[in-house]
Amino acid sequence: MKNIEIRNGRVLYYGNEAGYVENGRAVVDPIFQSDELSDFLTKEKLETLWTNGVYDRLTAARETTAAGAEVPAAGRAHGFPDRPPLKSCRIWQLKPDVDVRMKFVGYDELLKNFGEPDPGNYQIAYDGQVETNDLEELYTKFNIDHPPGYEGHSLSMSDVVELYDETGSSFHYVDHFGFKEIGFDPPGQEMRQGPALNP
Repeated sequence: MKNIEIRNGRVLYYGNEAGYVENGRAVVDPIFQSDELSDFLTKEKLETLWTNGVYDRLTAARETTAAGAEVPAAGRAHGFPDRPPLKSCRIWQLKPDVDVRMKFVGYDELLKNFGEPDPGNYQIAYDGQVETNDLEELYTKFNIDHPPGYEGHSLSMSDVVELYDETGSSFHYVDHFGFKEIGFDPPGQEMRQGPALNP
């Protein structure tokens, strides 16, 4: 067995499903980031997106299949159950130096006292993929089981959840109960996937 190979659309790294190949790119979990893997993917002429949560998604899909659940054709290519394509997720949290009265408040209170959420007051606490696009499931994930690379506090009121893919973004303010979709356009925010990691 080769140490690194691509088989059935999967990137295998020493027997681990490290990522998958899609549209001429390799989407790979950064826990496997190494010069050896990077060189291999470059030789395969694949653009590489280092994206948090990929290994967890692949593992969850394999467990679903092993448990006997039917994986429909739309999800078989990468082993993901049949559901809408998974978007990447950014968690935006207020910077430490903003007015403390803006923190941990509901949307209506923020709107009344400070106006719409200002992207200039926020910083990215997470950028990657998790197993779901469901906002309630994301809320639970970022409170109970923080994914690798998460640098913020548990998800709370005043935080903004961004779901994005190559077609664009949607932004959701964490409110008293549930989420409020908002207009939130960070200046100069490039469409990228995966965390900003220092090699």
